[in-house]
Amino acid sequence: MLLTFLLGEVSHETCSTFYLIRHAEKVRVDKSENNPALNEKGILRAQNWKNYFLDKEISKIYSTDYKRTIRTAQPLAINNNIETIIYSTSDFKFDDFIKSNIGENTLVVGHSNTIPDFVNELINEEYYTQIDDLNNSNLYVVSICDSKITHKLIKVD
Repeated sequence: MLLTFLLGEVSHETCSTFYLIRHAEKVRVDKSENNPALNEKGILRAQNWKNYFLDKEISKIYSTDYKRTIRTAQPLAINNNIETIIYSTSDFKFDDFIKSNIGENTLVVGHSNTIPDFVNELINEEYYTQIDDLNNSNLYVVSICDSKITHKLIKVD
């Protein structure tokens, strides 16, 4: 009791951190192919993402159901022994997603035209625009601590 009094109020703040990335570089040989795999540079970037996230204590990984997104998440998922959760942007419920990830460090892998919108939904603001089609290095970090939301964009090459 005395120790609590001397240290002041004990914080019961619960924080969730969301890391959102676009898939790594894809094979661009056939423009009509809507589900291409990763190219060599993309395979390397997926490994680099794994290395980047090793100390982030990622406990959940979400990916759309495409070869390029699943394979971007795969090295970290295998390393951390995490099953990748497949999601669809067409029927996604953001409130449920936030509630189901309270206190977690979560990675979300998507696309140039979905990740910025995903981030905007998390932060309740139209802040980020679509990612250039040749940019695979954006990392969006959203932290939600009780009712306080912070966000930032980092370039990771």
